[in-house]
Parts: sequence; C-alpha cells; structure tokens
Amino acid sequence: MEKIRLGISACLLGENVRYDGGHSHDRFLTDTLGRYFEYIPVCPEVEFGFPVPREAIRLEGDPVSPRLMKTLTREDITDSMNKWARMRISMLENESLCGFIFKSRSPSCGIERVKVHGGKGQPVKKGTGLFARSFMEQFPLIPVEDDGRLNDPGLRENFIERVFVLNRWRDLLKEKESRGRLTDFHTRHKMLILSHSTAHYQLSGRLIASAKMLPIKEVYQQYHSLLMESLRLTATPKKHSNVLMHMVGYFKKDLTPDEKQELLEVIDNYRTGHIPLIVPVTLIKHYVRKYDQPYLREQVYLRPHPLELQLRNHV
Repeated sequence: MEKIRLGISACLLGENVRYDGGHSHDRFLTDTLGRYFEYIPVCPEVEFGFPVPREAIRLEGDPVSPRLMKTLTREDITDSMNKWARMRISMLENESLCGFIFKSRSPSCGIERVKVHGGKGQPVKKGTGLFARSFMEQFPLIPVEDDGRLNDPGLRENFIERVFVLNRWRDLLKEKESRGRLTDFHTRHKMLILSHSTAHYQLSGRLIASAKMLPIKEVYQQYHSLLMESLRLTATPKKHSNVLMHMVGYFKKDLTPDEKQELLEVIDNYRTGHIPLIVPVTLIKHYVRKYDQPYLREQVYLRPHPLELQLRNHV
C-alpha cells in the first residue's frame, strides 16, 4: 500500500528542534503508524528562523486572539509568525496531506488548551497555537490531532479512521467525476457514516439521490463536506450498536436461532462496556464470509483501517 501523507510537528519525529534543544519523539507515531504514513515534518519556530536552543515564547492576552511573545525580550512576533504561517501553509497545499499531528500545548502548534498568559493570575488553557490555527482555518476538512490527545484510544481510532477515509476520497478524485463512482463510494461508506451521525447519513443519502439535479462538481463538494463533518462526531457505543443491529438484519434468512442469539448477546455485551468493538465486528465479518453477504462485504465499516493497528481492541 502506498503510504498516506501526513503533516507532523518535527519534534515528534525525534528532531532536536525544541526551544531547549531537545525533542518529543513519539515512537507510536514513528514505529507503528510510520508503517502506513509518510510524514511531512514542520517546525514553525525553527523554519521561521529561530535558533536551537532559543528564547521561549508564549501566548498572551485574549485567548480568542492572543499575541505570541518572547518571554525575556518581550518582542511581539505575532504578525510576522502569522505571515510566515500563511506562506508555509500555501506550500503544504501541494503535499496532498490527509491529516496533521501537532505537538500538544505548543504556542505555535497546539490545537487546543494551550496556556494563554494574562496580566494577573494563573494562565488559562484556552489557546490555540498560531500555526495550528492557520492550518485548521485553511484546511477545515483535513483531520488534525495532537500527540497528547492521541493517547486516548477513542480519539486515536477516530483520527486514523478519518485519515484513511480522506485518503480513499482522494483516490476517488483521481478518477473522472461521475455520479456512479460517487454512489459506489457512498454505498461502501454508509455504515461508517451512520456510526457517527444519523443526520449526516440521511443528508448524504438525500444528496446522492438528488445528484442528477445538481452540477456534478457541486455534488462532490457537498458530499466531501458532509462526509468529513460526520466523521468528526463521536461514534459512541450506542451508535456502534445501532449499526451492528442494522447489519444483523441482513442475515435474517441465514442465521440459525443459536447464531442470532449469540450475535445479539455479543452486541449487547459491547454496548454495556464488557467487551471491545473488535469482538462483535469480528463475529459479523465471520458471518459475512460464511453466508457470502455481498452488501456487507463491501462495507468500509468492517475494516476502516489496518487490523494490525488494533485500534478497535480498545474502544
């Protein structure tokens, strides 16, 4: 498989670019995900022109629109950093990125809960790093996460799922735009969308049904937005259980009473938190093969990312 391209804060790859001359090497990112992802490293502070080691910087003022300040010399570098960020992000438009992993809590790269210092009292964790903010504003549909949040099994699974979906979408765009190809893509992703949002599942279905009445480019653009917006919503055990029960219906003429009872018990055990998602999914995949169920066989939901990552073993 061709590796998927992701942007990443360079320090997470082990590059000694932090203000103190160190790094924040994350071996899960390099050793595990690195088998599937090709990383495009970015260090806003070093690429901007700061030395290593260097004077620390921090966000100050209004958390909604903070200033980026050097802590000792008190130089305000907000405007020059924002100008550089726009230039660097325009270069990233040509990299076909399917995601970005940022360094948490960084005044340049943190995506949330970055300390913002005020005149008095303790800093508030309500800021966003300047470069990360610019990136997310320019590419609102590209999945982003930070290394800290990726320690959460649910957030990790969701982020990687979105990365692989966007990569499949990009593969679709390499072919000539066609209502038939888009319908096929949607059909294969229906259960995945449903596991995140019933509303987006219905909206995307109506869009596909009315595709002949709209310009094809507009249909693609609207579908892309609906798809990526839906996947940002949390896929809870209740939502997953709804999808799993929906799939059970495709076997109503095939399963023996014992098989159906076992499957229902496994789904309920997952819903109540006694077993991980991989257990009912594996059982359904077994019945898909056993009874040769063609519609479910093509559902991305049953394998949204490589099994070797074991992401559904922990959610």
